[in-house]
Amino acid sequence: MTKVLIADDHAMFADGIASILKAEADIEVVGQCLDGPSVIEFLKKGKADILLLDVNLPGMSGIEVCKKVVTDYNETKVLAISMFNEESFVTEILNNGAMGYILKNTGREELLKAINTILSGTSYFSKDVTETIMKGLMNQRKGSSQESRKLIPKVSRREKEVLDLIIKEHTTQEIANQLFISLKTVESHRSNLLAKLNARNTAGLVRIAMENNILGT
Repeated sequence: MTKVLIADDHAMFADGIASILKAEADIEVVGQCLDGPSVIEFLKKGKADILLLDVNLPGMSGIEVCKKVVTDYNETKVLAISMFNEESFVTEILNNGAMGYILKNTGREELLKAINTILSGTSYFSKDVTETIMKGLMNQRKGSSQESRKLIPKVSRREKEVLDLIIKEHTTQEIANQLFISLKTVESHRSNLLAKLNARNTAGLVRIAMENNILGT
């Protein structure tokens, strides 16, 4: 049973998400928080597999909550939900450990897909958010120097293949099947990539790879 905690200061919106999730046999909504501090207080006593986190929360911002959860309650994965599709919001919360970002106009099917994808260990971004990230990264690359690109360690051909499939949101099992390698080998490549690129998690790995056009090198 997947335990989901919802954090949003708009009670009606939170109730709507809860209603959708409670209809799923394998999901349990364990709590609804209307401000940032309430999330931390809940996790001190209770458990959640995934936190659906509004970027804007009173008392403690969603960014601060995300950072605290990732640091102190890392068994809880964070999926950011916001009405804002702005690069600054997306980048900031991803830099603080969120594994995904979707918009509040997301439908039921995509919400469930995002939850399941993140639970499998893969990051998830709604299409509009992906486009925002890519536009921002393209602008950054235009202004970045060749010297900064040289600082990225060399990534092997096989690591690039694994990285490409990670970015495309394939699970570890799917990567193993597609590349005809074992699960242990996939995890080894993932660990090497995290170390080489100095990333804390899969979301960070995806961000760094896109920022530095690693698959295009």
